[in-house]
Amino acid sequence: MINDLIITPNMDSIDTQFATRRNAALQPGSLLAALLDRLTRTLGKNPDSATPRDIYDALSLAVREELTLRWLATQRRVANAHVKRVCYFSVEYLPGRSLINALSSLDGDLVHEARAALRSMGHDLDEIAAQEVDPGLGNGGLGRLAACFLDSLATLHYPAVGYGIRYDYGIFTQVIGADGGQREMASSWLRLRNVWETPSSSVRYMVRFGGRSEAAPDAAVTDAHRWVNTDDIYAIGFDQLTPGNGGPTVNHLRLWSGRAITPFQIDSFNAGDYAAAVHDQVAAKNLSRVLYPDDSTPQGKELRLKQQYFFVSASLQDILTTHLSEGRSLASLPDSIAIQLNDTHPAVAIPELMRLLVDEHGVSWEESWQITQGVFSYTNHTLLPEALESWPVSMFERLLPRHLEIIYLINRDFLKAVTASYPQDPQRLRNLSIIDDGGDRRVRMSHLAIVGSHKVNGVAQLHSDIMRKHVFREFAEMYPDRFINVTNGIAVRRWLKQSNPGLSALLTQHLGRAWENDLEELARLSGAADDAEFRRQFRGIKHTNKQRLADEVALRTGLQINVGSLFDVQVKRIHEYKRQLLNLLYVITRYQRIRENPRADIVPRTVIFAGKAAPGYTMAKAIIKLINNVARVIESDSLARGKLQVAFLPDYDVSLAQKIMPAADLSQQISTAGMEASGTGNMKLALNGALTIGTLDGANIEIRDHVGAENMFIFGLTADEVTARRSAGYEPAREVERNPELKKTLDLIASGFFSPDRPDDARPIIDRLLSPGEPFLVLADYAAYSKAQDQVDALYVLEDRWNHKAVINCLNMGYFSSDRSIREYADRIWAVRPVI
Repeated sequence: MINDLIITPNMDSIDTQFATRRNAALQPGSLLAALLDRLTRTLGKNPDSATPRDIYDALSLAVREELTLRWLATQRRVANAHVKRVCYFSVEYLPGRSLINALSSLDGDLVHEARAALRSMGHDLDEIAAQEVDPGLGNGGLGRLAACFLDSLATLHYPAVGYGIRYDYGIFTQVIGADGGQREMASSWLRLRNVWETPSSSVRYMVRFGGRSEAAPDAAVTDAHRWVNTDDIYAIGFDQLTPGNGGPTVNHLRLWSGRAITPFQIDSFNAGDYAAAVHDQVAAKNLSRVLYPDDSTPQGKELRLKQQYFFVSASLQDILTTHLSEGRSLASLPDSIAIQLNDTHPAVAIPELMRLLVDEHGVSWEESWQITQGVFSYTNHTLLPEALESWPVSMFERLLPRHLEIIYLINRDFLKAVTASYPQDPQRLRNLSIIDDGGDRRVRMSHLAIVGSHKVNGVAQLHSDIMRKHVFREFAEMYPDRFINVTNGIAVRRWLKQSNPGLSALLTQHLGRAWENDLEELARLSGAADDAEFRRQFRGIKHTNKQRLADEVALRTGLQINVGSLFDVQVKRIHEYKRQLLNLLYVITRYQRIRENPRADIVPRTVIFAGKAAPGYTMAKAIIKLINNVARVIESDSLARGKLQVAFLPDYDVSLAQKIMPAADLSQQISTAGMEASGTGNMKLALNGALTIGTLDGANIEIRDHVGAENMFIFGLTADEVTARRSAGYEPAREVERNPELKKTLDLIASGFFSPDRPDDARPIIDRLLSPGEPFLVLADYAAYSKAQDQVDALYVLEDRWNHKAVINCLNMGYFSSDRSIREYADRIWAVRPVI
């Protein structure tokens, strides 16, 4: 999608250079020479006095140069093939660190060569790689899924580009205060040079806000308008390369950064008004400063909408520029481009493409709408009503007046179609309308995404069924062929090959390397669970991984954890529906059992939490505080020593996850049934040999179908039972009345035992858990969860049986590869083919 490169007349010379450098740069045995060359000639550093950061920069530059040559060759192949491209629109990405990924993707042996080269210089590859800061471009599963998909697109040789925002400070750096609470600090991931990005100064587009829309009577089409008196800024592109594994394809992620058109007002500065001198620059940069600014204020809400429009407008302009530069017609856009909307955040792209086609390119309204629907498809990632975005009409009218007009016209035509199909159903019109006219009139972005797309997919079978039968039932009745399911998957290169080198080596010993690009190859080892020697090696690898995580826990928290204990892991965004509270209630119950019967034989357990709470989510932050206070009290109690520990690992990111996933024994996937769209942490943990304790929610159901219910710990209400309990009027107090152990646990929390200096700290949590109709049914599932945890203990003491089930989990996860997901998208939604 780099139009200035795709249309360059000298691509043959680039191919020649590529072939030449392939013979000169990173051939076997040449990495050390390339590293020293970049260190001395590019960075001007003496190898004898170079710092670890210098070594990291030099090695990264050598590797990036190889990626760049492959990327240029990829761009030429795609341009010459005149094929359909995938454009993935996501407001967040979590790619993780790039150095090891790039080395591993270029050639698996390069990792070993880099390790040896650095050792000869007195350095360790892991320490050098740790110089890299995780890119602050995402927050949780949504962003990590987007990164996995980019990995698979490149590995499978699909022509693709990701589009998003280059956040200066990302989400935030999480710090735990003395009171156990979360504190947010600005992320500093860009404080040093980001070797892996390339600023594209020639890729610059104007993005507009505000102003007014007026008819354009002299335009070629009757529906065209002029958008005038706008506030304008530039979007500047930065590219990060995405290599496929072991192949020639390198795609890219293009991220936009805001820049003022007139960045510095010299007159204001000379007049002493220094704030006014940089006002425009600050306003433009604010659009790309922070992921998910706190939207508890009107200013925060407005900034979120502006961010979303900013990145989709620049991306669509980029797409159209490239498309037209290749001599293609706008009418052929659906045959040339597939745009995937990753949740509702990019949904404003639908009216923006209509504006560009009608107002800027003179395409008729009818043809523009046909093009738009042919281009877009929409992935829904949530069933939570508060996460199905909507924006006040008044805000749209102020910031994007032309787009509001277009949305009204789209809604007009859509409601005509609804009326034609359901002429006697005015309530259906109200339910389906893109504009919610109840009270504060709002634009429903999920409705806009559904109406403007040719396909809408859920991300797990249960999620897709609920979406079709309940949340979007009336849409599905009107467009039965539009709704499909594509179950999520994970990038095996990141989450097994790189994260778990011991297990990867064991698999390669038995299978060769084919499994790296075809995870279903694991099925060939299905009998290995019955092989005692394989199980022994598998268990030894797990122990090594647990020691590595224990070292990380000590580094981050000072806590010395028992490597021989059961590692019980719940790592994910902190949210009430994910039910970290259910886990914590059981931890406290377990602690009370130890206090009441210190001599009882109990399975040693280390419970590990990690995850961030949104800055404005008060209850989630209260949960973090309680976890840390419980952890502190348990650690200080000699009765619990050697039996129970709790660790909250701050500032959860991809690099930390890569140490947690291979070390986990037990995977907590305990969301309220019917509320988790899919989950991908469940897949990463099971692939690395953790047993799942979970509800029948999200992808847990499909994991059960592949690994066997007997190899998991399934508990709790089903999605239908949750709905029935809510309808019957859920009363949490009744659950407490019938469960004395639960009552003791709640009473201990309420007494202020875990925060004696602040005895009311946990009161909001207790009030929430006991409130009539509590939406996440935490206490309703407590007894079943506690019973399932007893089953965990009973199995864990039978080490070989536990290990047998762990191997079965790992070897039956072949279906849950993002490669399989991407092939389904390519075949069922995008209609794209690989280019090699």
